[in-house]
Amino acid sequence: MAVGEPIITEQDVRAVAERARAAAVELAPLSRADKDAALQAMSAALEGATDAILAANARDLEAGQAAGLSDGLVDRLTLDVDRVMAMAQGLRDVAALPDPVGEVLRGYTQPNGLEIRQVRVPFGVIAMIYEARPNVTVDAAGLVLKSGNAALLRGSASARESNSILVDVLAGAAEKAGLPRDSIQAVPGIDRASIGPLLRARGLVDLVIPRGGAGLIKYVVENSTVPVIETGVGNVHVYVDASADLEMAERIVVNSKTSRVSVCNSAETLLVHRAIAEEFLPRITSTLQTQGVVVHGDAAFGALEGVEAAGDDDWAREYLSLDMAARVVADVDEAISHIRRWSSGHTEAIVTRDLESARRFVARVDSAAVMVNASTRFTDGGEFGFGAEIGISTQKMHARGPMGLAELTSTKWVVTGDGHIR
Repeated sequence: MAVGEPIITEQDVRAVAERARAAAVELAPLSRADKDAALQAMSAALEGATDAILAANARDLEAGQAAGLSDGLVDRLTLDVDRVMAMAQGLRDVAALPDPVGEVLRGYTQPNGLEIRQVRVPFGVIAMIYEARPNVTVDAAGLVLKSGNAALLRGSASARESNSILVDVLAGAAEKAGLPRDSIQAVPGIDRASIGPLLRARGLVDLVIPRGGAGLIKYVVENSTVPVIETGVGNVHVYVDASADLEMAERIVVNSKTSRVSVCNSAETLLVHRAIAEEFLPRITSTLQTQGVVVHGDAAFGALEGVEAAGDDDWAREYLSLDMAARVVADVDEAISHIRRWSSGHTEAIVTRDLESARRFVARVDSAAVMVNASTRFTDGGEFGFGAEIGISTQKMHARGPMGLAELTSTKWVVTGDGHIR
């Protein structure tokens, strides 16, 4: 904790959660029109506050660079006019999406005349714990609110100035639109120890979603008594099969690795079928190196100039940088075995013209998203048509893959009778 920082107590955090709980009661029955009006107001408020937001972000960047943040984290932290406009547009995109609350998933009438329906309802209070990326503040607030929930937002110390003004702008706009101001709140505290009270607020907080590095996610999962959805550490693989169109494969590998290295759907490992290794390895290695990528390869790749030797640390690593592990495999089954051993369960891709290889890969790779002849960078809520996403779940319960509005709801059963007794 920095010198002069106030000590955050359990009572401080619970007070915030209690206010969120009260706000959630008011949010649950709101109409789509009410929620969409608030989202539009929040979008306009962001645009109007662009200069102040960028000034706050500049203070975070200065502090982060002085503290030695990695290039990847600095990229995630950085806002500019285009990114602020994109956040505002994201809120408008969410407003344009159908409201999941009230959707009937199942409905039927029993022989005794009871009408039974399973309908989507808000969770109540959703807490987001995340690192560096201030855009998550806006994405989370918009999606959580549209799904009828109250949002508790706990960003990292590196983005404290940015997150503070973003929450203030969003909550103020929501209040002016007629929603409770406590619909969107920042959780006090900046060090990891202050997360503890939030994770213990069972009964006040309904769901916690951590979004960040492996260390943060592990800490939340191991210490929370509130239900948790794990998101997105991305040890992502691209496998180039024997039958692949090599020009297509090159485009997909380069895009998967280099289009934005600091995100969880960026590819970290390349696997190449040995039947095409002689032709494809020099080609893809040269192209990657031209893009600034350092290739960490097995013996086959290591025979090429500039390739560094790879070991288990490389197969297991989420680089989030211009680095890529690479190896040659005997066939699609060896590629699948490598992925099942080392993958974080996020996204994997196969490049192939062989339908049977594609089917085998899709059936046996156990990850949240599997791409066939497409870049791993498409694992994204926006690309899937969800609007701004809350995160990418790598677990198997309730939500898996990119999480949009539907994944931020639960269900309840509504039973209507006419004096029925049992």
